[in-house]
Amino acid sequence: MTKYSNDSAIPKIVKKVLPAVVSITVSKMMPIFETPFGPSPFGFDGFFMVPKGKKKIQIGGGSGFIVDPSGIILTNRHVVADGQSEYMVVLNEEKKCPAEVIVKDPINDIAILKIKEKNLPTLELGNSSKLELGQTVIAIGNALGNFLNTVSVGVVSGLFREITAGDAANQSLTKLRGLIQTDAAINPGNSGGPLIDMNGRAIGVNTAMVFMAENIGFALPINNAKKDLADLKKYGKLKQPFLGVRYVLINQELKERFNLIVDYGALIVSEPAPGGEAVVPGGSADKAGLKEGDVILEIKKQKITQKNPVEELLQKCEIGEVVDVKAMRDGKEMLFKISLEERI
Repeated sequence: MTKYSNDSAIPKIVKKVLPAVVSITVSKMMPIFETPFGPSPFGFDGFFMVPKGKKKIQIGGGSGFIVDPSGIILTNRHVVADGQSEYMVVLNEEKKCPAEVIVKDPINDIAILKIKEKNLPTLELGNSSKLELGQTVIAIGNALGNFLNTVSVGVVSGLFREITAGDAANQSLTKLRGLIQTDAAINPGNSGGPLIDMNGRAIGVNTAMVFMAENIGFALPINNAKKDLADLKKYGKLKQPFLGVRYVLINQELKERFNLIVDYGALIVSEPAPGGEAVVPGGSADKAGLKEGDVILEIKKQKITQKNPVEELLQKCEIGEVVDVKAMRDGKEMLFKISLEERI
């Protein structure tokens, strides 16, 4: 018996979706130096380096996939985070196209690019809410920035995972929630590429790997990206309701660690990074009176759980809507009415 019972279908699926998978190169004007006096006899050439101007140099890369024939491409926000860099999309036939970054979603680490091409092949989007543990998935991308069209196969190893990911461009930490865990190989250059199900649909956007660990990779659920695409089509930009808190979702382990009386909800906590306040000053939650250490239990009478996190509930709300938020403080339940603002 083979590792994957339906592995005979995998080459057909890959052949079908590969034309819609792209490579993304990141280039930037960088200073260059020369040694005007020739090599140092003492072997310290660096002391004799003088600037010689600037040159455009490729400093990074990633992957993406086409979701609209007019040139709309999904990738990770961290792939295109540097506002001073230029981005080039390399299509499957190795045609290079300048790319414009039109949307960056900092919550979900999603970015949407646009290239000036028409009638492009596209990748159908699936439904990440229907994923099951153990189902076969295929990761496709530009591994390590050099190996184009790299394909790896694995299974869904976990759902609703949380990780803290580093953003090299902004030198910051970002909490990513609700992730799909897979043992399909995901390397740095795979970031932004699709995670495919056995129907040939994208059910995730490959986003991260765990260094010093084997067979642990993560992808963003495609439903988060679908929300961003819908906002772009309707409003021309993202419109996200903003609660203004940082939190961790409570499970049995956190309940015991913090001696809580509930095993669900969102514990409001600060993050170890500049600007990582638990409650954003002047935000919706701050105005309503929520504080660090409070546990948000429900939003609009819907319980907050690992499968039903805060962001997912907020995406069903409207900007300016006043929502009932049930929270717990010092063991007592409290009800807050919070007017949701737009995330800037």
